[in-house]
Amino acid sequence: MKILVVSAHPDPASLTNALRGVAVEQLEADGHEVRVTDLYAAGWKSAVDRTDFPALPEAERLRVPAASSAAFTTGTLTDDVTAEQATLLWADALILAFPLWWFSMPAILKGWVDRVYAYGFAYGVGAHNETRWGDRYGEGTLAGKRAMLVVTAGGWETHYGPRGINGPIDDLLFPIQHGVLFYPGYAVLPPFVVYRADGLTESGFAATAEGLRARMRTLFSTAPIPFRRQNGGDYAIPSMALRPDLAPHLTGFAAHLDTAQPSTGGAP
Repeated sequence: MKILVVSAHPDPASLTNALRGVAVEQLEADGHEVRVTDLYAAGWKSAVDRTDFPALPEAERLRVPAASSAAFTTGTLTDDVTAEQATLLWADALILAFPLWWFSMPAILKGWVDRVYAYGFAYGVGAHNETRWGDRYGEGTLAGKRAMLVVTAGGWETHYGPRGINGPIDDLLFPIQHGVLFYPGYAVLPPFVVYRADGLTESGFAATAEGLRARMRTLFSTAPIPFRRQNGGDYAIPSMALRPDLAPHLTGFAAHLDTAQPSTGGAP
């Protein structure tokens, strides 16, 4: 199988990049073909601006969705973006490796999403009508592929537990896992999260690396997080609100998990 690993840490000797190396080594040992996009090493441009749309007339306002759609349709997106899009289409699985900074991904990785996820590629896909609201949330360009996060966090695991001060890790990662990954079609696997990252000892790293190797060996067999599919009948269209008879006791992120599907639990 083919895997793309996108990593986001400025220090080549960081834990994030060490874990990336472990993942790549195991995947290649298992016979997979792996490509790596190291965003910092590549000097990735993270901010969306007019230079992303070379064909946009100088006198025309920059409306990003419209400009993105026009550039994607006419094949005038910049070379760095089209190369990443081609690699996403090539890959059977995507792994995003990054430190949790201010409760989210680093800006450079968000910028990769902002620029690569063009209108017509990752969003704005499919017809919008009375029975469907586009091909998204379980459908779309990247459907049939798998994705997962490899995340390092400075806090203790209890800090990110159900009653932890930082909020549950699954809630913090929901915008990435459900929005960035499930939205364009990926089946999203439970994340691999390393807590107390700054204090990880040599023996702790060895145990963590072995855990990551185990996850890589099961990349294509682990059950995905059971997010509800948008067009599967659970949501009213066009309001996109969950049907009132489904999980009536739940609101927020948890309501969008289909507990009738096999549960994989949260992060290891």
